[in-house]
Amino acid sequence: MLDIKFVRENKDKVKENIKKKFQDEKLPLVDEVVELDAKIRDLKQKGDTLRQERNTTSDEIGVLFREKKIEEANEKKQRVVEINNQLIDIEKEESELSEQLKSKMMVIPQMIDDSVPIGKDDTENVEIERFGEPFVPDYEIPYHADICESFNGLDKESAGRTSGNGFYYLIGDIARLHEATIAYARDFMINKGFTYCIPPFMIRSDVVTGVMSFAEMENMMYKIENEDLYLIGTSEHSMIGKFKGQLINEKDLPIAMTSYSPCFRKEVGAHGIEERGLYRVHQFEKQEMVVLCKPEDAMDWYNKMWSYTVEFFRSLDVPVRTLECCSGDLADLKVKSCDVEAWSPRQQKYFEVGSCSTLGDAQARRLGIRMKTENGNQFLATLNNTVIASPRSLIAILECGYQKDGSVKIPKALQPYMGGLEVIKPKQK
Repeated sequence: MLDIKFVRENKDKVKENIKKKFQDEKLPLVDEVVELDAKIRDLKQKGDTLRQERNTTSDEIGVLFREKKIEEANEKKQRVVEINNQLIDIEKEESELSEQLKSKMMVIPQMIDDSVPIGKDDTENVEIERFGEPFVPDYEIPYHADICESFNGLDKESAGRTSGNGFYYLIGDIARLHEATIAYARDFMINKGFTYCIPPFMIRSDVVTGVMSFAEMENMMYKIENEDLYLIGTSEHSMIGKFKGQLINEKDLPIAMTSYSPCFRKEVGAHGIEERGLYRVHQFEKQEMVVLCKPEDAMDWYNKMWSYTVEFFRSLDVPVRTLECCSGDLADLKVKSCDVEAWSPRQQKYFEVGSCSTLGDAQARRLGIRMKTENGNQFLATLNNTVIASPRSLIAILECGYQKDGSVKIPKALQPYMGGLEVIKPKQK
């Protein structure tokens, strides 16, 4: 959510930003919020004038009673009653207009960074850099679900009976490899100086609307029936919500945390749920990084955070690349974002395994998270980035480690988490 003062003083810039995001239907909102803001400020001024008059009149009433001027004092008392009634009406109107203003402001997108490429959707994202050499072996690599099944490691049929499409059982070596990757990601980030945290897996609606746009919420979140609770789609939601309404001393920044959680997503939209595989599912597990910092430090943290994900996957011998998200692919709260994509030797192309974003003060402003500085209280900046989201990371490891005989090489970094195993072998041919 933008600062209303910024919108008031930079209407043209805000409108141009909306155009860059190809959301022209939101252009009228800018004039509407400026008009609402003017009405609210006018009501505040009227209210302040009336309160001042009430205070002065109340003082005069005391003097008049002491001077035995009862009739004149009663007239003044009547005026105080009139002022109180006017103030009730003004405060009610001010409250209603403020709610209207807030709801409209929540829809206006955050100002994007000047470096963000302009494009309509994810097809116009821009490759930044490749890390590691993409390879294609001289033997066929099966579909990842078939690799898992050769280890008796995947059961989507049973999950369909218990939970429906989009769920799965991971079993045996495949389940162990999945959890080994999560554990390694935890330790990897702890070694980078991040504090490990396991957050609540359900959050209230006021936290949901504080960390994401309404469109994202509708497409992602599962609502708990008859409760003001939602299942988290990523631990970033509850990690940022942890600081809701808090005033943090500037000296305590930055706050860098890495969090584990299961994640739950409806995955409504064009992509849909994958019938056989594990790429797009309703439930997965994730290791996340979240940073709260001074606004001037946000871009430095952004560049460090995505580089950590690249370093993580390279330590698993998985080639990756980074993609700059274009303006039309940025969620409304984001200032700048990039995706990390892993190489698929089977498909001979890259696929998304993580995303890094800096959100400026958007989430902090919505949730009332401020920092205490020598120059007063200010909103801070928030950032988030995926270390790994599994089973997607599992898919990358299986494909890149797949051998001609059907076995899968375990990356050296994961071997201590796999009881020293260097390779896992299929249970069926």
